[in-house]
Amino acid sequence: MSHGRVRRGELRIYLGAAPGVGKTFAMLGEAHRRAERGTDVVVGLVETHGRERTRERLAGLEVVPRRRVAHRGREYTGLDLDAVLARAPEVVLVDELAHTNVPGSRNAKRWQDVEELLAAGIDVLSTVNVQHLASLNDVVERITGAHQHETVPDEVVRRAEQLELVDLTPEALRRRLAHGNVYPAHRIDAALGNYFRPGNLTALRELALLWVADQVDVALRRYRSEQDITDTWETRERVVVAITGGAESETLLRRASRIAGRIGADLLALHVLRGDGLSGVGPAAVARLRRLAEDVGASFHTVVGDDVPTALLDFARGANATQLVLGTSRRSRWARAFDEGIGAAVIDRSGAIDVHMVTHAESAAGRGHRRVRGALSPSRKALGWVLAVVLPGLATLAGVLWSAELTTTSDVVDYFLALVVVALVGGLGPAVFSSLLSAVLLNYFFVPPVHSLTVAQPRNALTLLIMVVVATMVAVVVDRAARRAEAAALARTEASLIASYARTVLTGTDPLPTLLGKVRENFALTSVALLEEADGTWTRVACVGERPCADPDEADLDVPVTDRVHLALRGRPMSAADRRVLEAAAGQALLALRQQRMAAEAAAARRQAETTNLRTALLSAVGHDLRTPLTSIKAAVGSLRAEDLHLSEQDTRELLLTVEESADRLTGLVDNLLDSSRIAAGVLRPVPRPVGYDEIVARALAGSDPTRLTVDVDESLPPVLADAGLLERVVANLVDNALRHGQLPVPRRVDVDGDGRISPDEPTVALRASAHADQVELRIVDHGSGLPRGAADSAFAPFQRLGDRDSTSGVGLGLSVAKGFVDAMAGTLRAEDTPGGGLTMVLSFPAHHPE
Repeated sequence: MSHGRVRRGELRIYLGAAPGVGKTFAMLGEAHRRAERGTDVVVGLVETHGRERTRERLAGLEVVPRRRVAHRGREYTGLDLDAVLARAPEVVLVDELAHTNVPGSRNAKRWQDVEELLAAGIDVLSTVNVQHLASLNDVVERITGAHQHETVPDEVVRRAEQLELVDLTPEALRRRLAHGNVYPAHRIDAALGNYFRPGNLTALRELALLWVADQVDVALRRYRSEQDITDTWETRERVVVAITGGAESETLLRRASRIAGRIGADLLALHVLRGDGLSGVGPAAVARLRRLAEDVGASFHTVVGDDVPTALLDFARGANATQLVLGTSRRSRWARAFDEGIGAAVIDRSGAIDVHMVTHAESAAGRGHRRVRGALSPSRKALGWVLAVVLPGLATLAGVLWSAELTTTSDVVDYFLALVVVALVGGLGPAVFSSLLSAVLLNYFFVPPVHSLTVAQPRNALTLLIMVVVATMVAVVVDRAARRAEAAALARTEASLIASYARTVLTGTDPLPTLLGKVRENFALTSVALLEEADGTWTRVACVGERPCADPDEADLDVPVTDRVHLALRGRPMSAADRRVLEAAAGQALLALRQQRMAAEAAAARRQAETTNLRTALLSAVGHDLRTPLTSIKAAVGSLRAEDLHLSEQDTRELLLTVEESADRLTGLVDNLLDSSRIAAGVLRPVPRPVGYDEIVARALAGSDPTRLTVDVDESLPPVLADAGLLERVVANLVDNALRHGQLPVPRRVDVDGDGRISPDEPTVALRASAHADQVELRIVDHGSGLPRGAADSAFAPFQRLGDRDSTSGVGLGLSVAKGFVDAMAGTLRAEDTPGGGLTMVLSFPAHHPE
């Protein structure tokens, strides 16, 4: 026997999205395959949950007897860990990994038992559902509304050497559930209507698939690390975006988010610390970057590296990224002449990684396209006047102190530098003053004859003149640039405002008041009103603010839109530039007004069309459904009164029965019409009281053919708070609808689970009640042709006959009246597809629990 450490066993887990997908069945299949290959396999614990096919699958496998534990006067069974360890098989089956052990057991959880088995060198096959994973427990609860107390740490499942997803479509699982292959009959309806709803199962399936995909990705990264593989494997798209903390970071994140969203890729935001071009941000800026990344759904990462391109590419390759998003350089052309920059270096070394270079507003800096300065502010002009005095004085002082070293040419250059600086900072006025002061100082201190304002040589006079001209020209250029920048800023503001107004009109739910409110807010006005003239009288169509104008003459500014529509503003005078924007806003207001009126006309036309359709349908339905029973009554009564007819006693009874049935049909039709009108008028007043479904169903089915119905309503179910009379009418209507529409011409025989076994003929209509959480549900189930896809909501509209509009099977008010009654009683009525085909009406009310 080897004295080395015992080999740790391997764990294989079968993961399912929900109970019933076949995890245990798949585990047993694997056990049989291993046993056939000669492996020593035993069953430590398998839960069959009463499922016959699972029990059959256990046959032929050795089963270790369960351990029996007494707790609070009851006996429980569980995994006998010591017996399995003593038996020491090669492979053991331990079902339901997340299960809690009976108090008094060695370990609190079954997964802890499995850890001991693995440590003993025994391979384990086990199962778990996605709702039992600790990290997903709260997510599953939000989706399904059911809290799972039993959980297993994700790390336990991640450590499994093999993880197999047992997948089944929601439709197949619901069909399996409906056929009794998952839960016993008394739990089927509650399960179908709650935890096993199609939407829930789809969401759970997606959770399971994504979780398994993540674990596969972890395994792939582990393998690449162990094998020292650095090349990118494009098994899954990943996008890395490099962000600096500068103003362009948000632009880059949003652009990268769109790139990742279009290809369904993971997005990773990366910030490199202490690197050229990506440094200089503190903890607060890093926290801001993290929030920005979270806003766009990216994971945030930081790395340290002085060589930024190397750090970026090392991270991207380590994450197996396929695309890298960078911002264009903020550095000038002069700086890039000596250093190619991060973007160029990354592109050269990226290899198989695609690199996206995204432009942004900050990239214009340093490239000869700097943002134009705004108009010169008063503080800047004041600084210019100060420099206009100080800089010529400093130039003079420097020339006097270093007169032995400097020539007159040097002095002239100093004055020129001072003039250019003053012109750039202060504009025209300070520049002209500074040029005159500089000319005087240069002439007095440095131009022969010194200390005199006399100019001895013409060239010196020309130098002084050129100095004034240069200063003036520079100042003029600066002043013109400032004015153009101001005009450009104003144009951008106007364009932004006009775009905002257009967006309000195009996308707003109530655009006209919103638009006028924006105009009032943007221009700080007291009120804004849109006036319309008709027959010489002005009318306020819409207005916002205090004391809105009732006539254009009252306005501080009147903006005509058309001859009969004006925008009247009150609050302050407006400039010509403001008026341009307001004229555009007035045009948008007119567009919003016309849009509002067109919407009102369309709504009126739609209501009129609906009324016409309703009237047509009502006349069509009533014309047939009233005439038919009346004709039958008249014919029967005529036969009974005919003196020349000698009717037998049986014929008389049949004619009287015809009269009675036709009268009942006529009464039902009139009742539905009256009920429909009461619901539409809002005068229905239910009188709720505690009532049981068993009582309601018994009264609603009185007189119905029992051979066509199957009733399973337990008297022990909690009562519901409803109007007994209205609820009886609802159930009667739903059953009548199911009997008329839910019967197939050929009895249905259903393949139970795709294995060729045929179930007995289904009953025509079944009524089943069940309680779930605080709701008590009654299901009226038929196995007919069901509803067309997407027609569940329209089934409750008046005069709908499941697509049949020939008025031969009723007036089409039964479901509409039933829905109206249920809504009035604060219940819910919904239509679902019957698994295997057909329609199920689900009637649900809150359970009544007396104090």
